[in-house]
Amino acid sequence: MKICNAVQLLSAPRYLQWIPFRLCLGLLLMMPTAHAQKISEFRGVWVASVDNIDWPAKGNYNADSQKISFIQLLDMHKANGMNALVVQIRPATDAFYPSPYEPWSEWLTGKQGRPPVPYYDPLAFMITETHKRGMEFHAWMNPYRAVFNTSRSSIAATHISRLHPDWFITYGDKLYFDPGNKEVQQYVTNVVKDVVSRYAVDAIHFDDYFYPYRIPGKEFPDNDKYLLYGKGMNKDDWRRSNVDSIILMLSKAIKKENKKCQFGISPFGVWRNIDKDPDGSNTKAGQTNYDDLYADILLWLKMGWIDYVAPQLYWEFGHKAAPYEVLIDWWNKHSYGKNCYIGLGIYRAGSNEAWKDKNQIPRQIQLLRQSANIQGMIFFSSKSFNKNPNGWNDSLRLNYFASPAQLPNPLKK
Repeated sequence: MKICNAVQLLSAPRYLQWIPFRLCLGLLLMMPTAHAQKISEFRGVWVASVDNIDWPAKGNYNADSQKISFIQLLDMHKANGMNALVVQIRPATDAFYPSPYEPWSEWLTGKQGRPPVPYYDPLAFMITETHKRGMEFHAWMNPYRAVFNTSRSSIAATHISRLHPDWFITYGDKLYFDPGNKEVQQYVTNVVKDVVSRYAVDAIHFDDYFYPYRIPGKEFPDNDKYLLYGKGMNKDDWRRSNVDSIILMLSKAIKKENKKCQFGISPFGVWRNIDKDPDGSNTKAGQTNYDDLYADILLWLKMGWIDYVAPQLYWEFGHKAAPYEVLIDWWNKHSYGKNCYIGLGIYRAGSNEAWKDKNQIPRQIQLLRQSANIQGMIFFSSKSFNKNPNGWNDSLRLNYFASPAQLPNPLKK
């Protein structure tokens, strides 16, 4: 339905031009709109630094140029109506800030351990510029991924994998911290505490990489640690207990350093399938948080260990294994009083017939806004907006995000 305005009245057929403008305006105000905007809503974008996905661009290792490109990125999202950025500052046990624990990231300077030239603190810069525009800055960190690619990643002499090789497990082409190692849990907690104590981040944000996604035919090689520390539990429960313990440790540490700093998790979109658990979603996902990544998101929500959850629902309406509409309904019923922001897969634009439909993202926004326990959304990822896919930048600016929204406060819950 098109909205009538003065311009449309002037260009209407002559027999319609007599309609009083005030009458038209009154009718407009009474009409319900499918994209009615909430006064309070989280509107975020993930900015991935791993492998130079979003920022900085591959090969852009000049600090001044990085600053310019980040400001351009930030201004684009502000103009689109966003009120938060979720920026990856620790993609692989490295740092986009001067860290006493970890080397500078290779994706920032081209070689792990090499400082920026001219020197600057990217995290401090990004926080300042984001806050200057009235937006929140969520510091996205990966808890367990240590080496992105064992055959080609740059690894500094000071990297923790060289200092404590016994803390790590190789799986596929990546190196991971051993989640069952208590020294590892304390180390990761110290890294997070350092950031919260020194920087005005609005949140610490973890994504879906806990235990790694399964590689067909390969078991994660932690059986020796299980035999040592399993204490009679079956292996799956032991693995979940390892993840639970670091989430609890982090939750306590973050709040001790800064009570106003949020702790958010963005899990894979399916907790469990209903064929495994009556509380699961009516989906047929090949891997799930609980059974494969050993991340019991619902426990963390119930116990209040995290402040918000942002499930990654990158599927379309009617998807045969994980329909968007089914999962929205499921998460709406399973947020346990915590804020829930839906991860939307704008990067999928044009990938199949469903994602060639210009109404796919608008319909997803409409449905999440109709869900009482959903408080916003985060888009993956930043670079997808550069080409205005399916005209979605325009849809956000002109319709869905035309009016600014206050950020929800999870800490009041």
